[in-house]
Order: sequence, then structure tokens, then C-alpha cells
Amino acid sequence: MKQENAYTDFKHSMTYSEYLSLDQVLGAQKRLSSHHDEMLFIVIHQVSELWMKLILHELRAACQSIGTNSFEAAFKQLARVSKIQNQIIQAWDVLATMTPSEYIEFRDTLGKASGFQSFQYRQIEFLLGHKTPHVLKIYEKDQELLEVLTQAHSTKSIYDLAIEKLAEAGFTIDPQVLSRDVRQSYESNESVKQAWMNVYKNKEAHWTLYQLAEKLVDIEDCLQQWRFRHMKTVERIIGFKTGTGGSSGVNYLKSVLEQSFFPELWELRTEL
Repeated sequence: MKQENAYTDFKHSMTYSEYLSLDQVLGAQKRLSSHHDEMLFIVIHQVSELWMKLILHELRAACQSIGTNSFEAAFKQLARVSKIQNQIIQAWDVLATMTPSEYIEFRDTLGKASGFQSFQYRQIEFLLGHKTPHVLKIYEKDQELLEVLTQAHSTKSIYDLAIEKLAEAGFTIDPQVLSRDVRQSYESNESVKQAWMNVYKNKEAHWTLYQLAEKLVDIEDCLQQWRFRHMKTVERIIGFKTGTGGSSGVNYLKSVLEQSFFPELWELRTEL
């Protein structure tokens, strides 16, 4: 009996539910309609936001690791990001089980709320190097959040840090790249491409930088897969209707598929 009580008496110890704050987590699904599928819609997006929180946690840690030349730690953190991204990609398959006729029955209850407003997704974009100042206007309603995003917008991306490591390794990088305004989206540069080309052609001599490049390619590859599944799921459910937040919906999602975070790492593949 004493042994059983050791496992079941939580009167003076923290429980699983308390540790995970399950009352708050499981109580956060507040439907605004009586439609059955609204629960699916809410849970999918909340779970995705939790995964994005972990992605940000790992990306920030990877930036710190790269900055201190702790590359093995950075590689593990970046590999974890890719695994998390696979979970988010698969979430679209679950949401796609909802049909257009089902979604339209509760879509109006969303008002102007839209995934376009996801501030965590914007921070991920900023950390990867895609920075558009007009995006910040979306968050002017919340001054505290705007300050967080403005800080993220003004911080070096993980690709900025990677390029600095190329320069530290002795590769010639245009000075304007190293001193560029990091509040602007990164654009392809020939000196950076040539540096990465040398890394790939001499990977044994530059194995650490080679591994870093491939980890970054993994992340962009997964992010583009996520964007594609997002676009196709939206097209499947609402066609080419305008998004709830006022975006052009599928047309906007198609346009972002052309964005590249690490352009030289893709360009060099044609030239190798």
C-alpha cells in the first residue's frame, strides 16, 4: 500500500497537469460557433503556434551558438528545427479533412483574424533574413508586441551570422554585405556565392561551413514545403477567395513561394 501511495498521492507534490498547465492549455479552445469543425480549426493553429514557439527557441539558440563558434551545438539545434517543421507540414493534412461547405459555416465568426497576423511566424522570417518593414504595421494595435517585433526586425539574421563566419574563415566578402542594414531583406551577392562555391568544392577543408550551409538549406526546404502545403490547403478549402485578414489568399501564398532566404546556397547548385 505504501508503494502504491508513492505513485498516487499528489497532495504535496506537483502533478503532470500542473507542470504542463493543462487547465490553461486545454481550456484555450474557445469556439465562437457551434460548428463541430471549428474545434479542428482552432487546435491545428494553436498546435502550430506552439511548434513555432519551439522553432524560435531553437533558432535563437543556434544564432548564439554560431556567434560563439559552437557549431556542433548549432547543428543539433538546426536539425531539431527541421524535425519540428516536418510536424507543422503534416498538420495541413489534418486541416485538409475539412471541406469548403464545412468551413464556410463558421468562417464569418473569425472576423478579421488571420494566420497572416501570426507574430511568431514573422519572427521566424526575420531570423531567417526576410524583413519587410510594412509587415510591422499589422501589429500597431499592440505596442508591446510591436516593440518585440521591431527588435527582432533590427537583429542580424542567422544568414548574416553565417556570412560573417565565411569572412572569418578568410573568404573575401564584399564590405557592403558585412556592414549592410540588417533591417532590409537579404539579397544575393556574388562574393557570397563564390565563397559558398569554394566551400562546396572543398568541403573536406571547410567541413564545418559546409555542414552549416546544408543545415540552412534543410530549414529553407522545409519552410517552402510548409508554405506550399499551406497554399494548397487554402486553395482546397476556400479556392481563390480573399483571406479573412484582407490578404489575396492563395495568390499571396503563391507569391511567397518565390522568396528565398539563402539565395546563394540555391544558386550555386546550378553552377557546381
